[in-house]
Amino acid sequence: MKIKYNAPTVLTYAFLSAIVLLLSQLFFHSLTPAWFTVPGKGGFDPSQIRNWINLFTHVIGHASWNHLLSNFAFILLIGPMLETAYGSLPLLLMIAVTALVTGALNILLFRTALLGASGVVFMMILLASFTNFTEGEIPLTFILVLALYLGREIFNSFSANNVSEFAHIAGGFCGSLFGFFRPVKRE
Repeated sequence: MKIKYNAPTVLTYAFLSAIVLLLSQLFFHSLTPAWFTVPGKGGFDPSQIRNWINLFTHVIGHASWNHLLSNFAFILLIGPMLETAYGSLPLLLMIAVTALVTGALNILLFRTALLGASGVVFMMILLASFTNFTEGEIPLTFILVLALYLGREIFNSFSANNVSEFAHIAGGFCGSLFGFFRPVKRE
């Protein structure tokens, strides 16, 4: 029996995020704030190429091992199934679009910086409810997941914390749109 690199997009994403956190904590303490964090409202300088790159890379950076593990527990659980259903490149593009949407909305609406994969987690959670989608039907699993996960985020958004519930909601919205408009790859 041999080990198979069964979900290249998901596994590469997980390993890259872990390497960035390790390097940031051990050697380059400014790595995550500089290259893997989206600035908040008023902090985005369009003349700085780094700010444009961060619109996509903020989903790779994490504040701590607990932050990374809580995100990638879901991504490693759900991601391989989605990669099988949709394909590696389409899933990578969905992750990139979700990063861009959550990053851009953060720059436009919030003063605090944004980092982490939780928007991608919520994109995958909502997208997963569409894997058995039949045209002309709305899966009950989608409705329940939407009510439970996004309902909780809306409720939590009224509490004082350092979690970007809005990124979760935006990621879930992206996953919903991908589910409705991107059919599952059938073989």
